Amino acid sequence: MYKCVFIFVLFSGLVLGQTKELSKPNCLISKENNPEILLKNKTKMTDKNVFGNHLEIASINPMTGFYRNGFCSTGIDDAGIHVVAAVMTDKFLNYSKSKGNDLISPNTNSGFPGLKSGDVWCLCANRWKEALKAGVAPPVILEATNLKALEIISLEDLKLNSVK
Repeated sequence: MYKCVFIFVLFSGLVLGQTKELSKPNCLISKENNPEILLKNKTKMTDKNVFGNHLEIASINPMTGFYRNGFCSTGIDDAGIHVVAAVMTDKFLNYSKSKGNDLISPNTNSGFPGLKSGDVWCLCANRWKEALKAGVAPPVILEATNLKALEIISLEDLKLNSVK
């Protein structure tokens, strides 16, 4: 038996967790985030990247994205706007931790693995822009960065800080 934690966020901001035992390890696997399907397609047809093309997958190891489907997708429930596909660096991870967002330490309660330099993660657009001003912005993968990022960050800044 596999134990899965399902998290529910109520309008009040309260988070409730419920554990269920399932016979298959399909807690977070659905048609939209099945790693085999994602690797086969490599793009999400409904979302666009900063070039207006289909959004490419950012990472499934670790599984990233606000919806934990490997894509830097966003929606009305994503207050942080996690749309920048960034390659983590030690400088950025330490900067983020100093700002109160520890991306280094694992959080077993939420299934967060903790990040290390080289991991790809969907960052909040405002945090990436803040890090840019501080001189510690991690490089971005433009094809996997959501078009919504351009509402906060200029394409020029993203291009200047893209993975070469």
